[in-house]
Amino acid sequence: MMAANQAQSESISLQGKVAVVTGAASGIGLAIARDFAAHSAAVVLADIDSARGETATAELSQQGATVYFVQTDIGSRAGCRELIERTVARYGSVDILVNNAGIQKVSPIEEFPEEIWDRIISIMLTGAFLLTRYAIPYMYQKGWGRIINISSIHGLVASANKAAYVSAKHGLMGLTKVVALEAAAHGVTCNAICPSYVRTPLVEAQIGDQARVHGIPESQVIEKIMLQEAALKRLLEPAEVASLARYLCSDMASGITGAALTIDCGWTAH
Repeated sequence: MMAANQAQSESISLQGKVAVVTGAASGIGLAIARDFAAHSAAVVLADIDSARGETATAELSQQGATVYFVQTDIGSRAGCRELIERTVARYGSVDILVNNAGIQKVSPIEEFPEEIWDRIISIMLTGAFLLTRYAIPYMYQKGWGRIINISSIHGLVASANKAAYVSAKHGLMGLTKVVALEAAAHGVTCNAICPSYVRTPLVEAQIGDQARVHGIPESQVIEKIMLQEAALKRLLEPAEVASLARYLCSDMASGITGAALTIDCGWTAH
């Protein structure tokens, strides 16, 4: 049965679909862009990092994928609007939106920089709202669409020293549910994927701050902080999250909406 399910998952085709993936120059976003492109979607990679974005786009183009890079700031209203406008101008519509872009800051709340709070909320919550607002009319016109919000286990539970990130991810869960309710009659689903720690540059970049805040060596952060609550003592790989995202785009997942799909190595089994 497991082999049959795996074969069915691998057979999911996104032929004829146009997917916008934010934060697509690295980590989970890049893994999703690669996966979607490998399964025949036209993929718009959006990221603020133009060098990495162009490199990723060139890599996928050389493999025969239909891809397009848009350098943009998801924390900007104009940037969000331009991303959807450029996608529609190039491909005619938006079928799949993956809200993945994000940043992190680890700091006690009394020291938490106010400007970084604003930046995290603008990218991870307001940006997801704006892109959904601008993209969803095109999905309604077709009577089909998939909105996938890359949340986090921190959209369901909290950890100390991550006030802005946890708040943004919790807000994203609420947005997911509201959009699911509003969009259902139009053939559009909206779901959130909630991974535990994934082996990405975003996770690696916080190791130093985690060590400082907890007073432990950097070499102990993954074991003592990141994997402490997990039953499976390992980091997730970006490709695991990408496979789940692709499944949510399939007809087999058409009955799933407003859901928080955990892929958390057993974290929330406690």
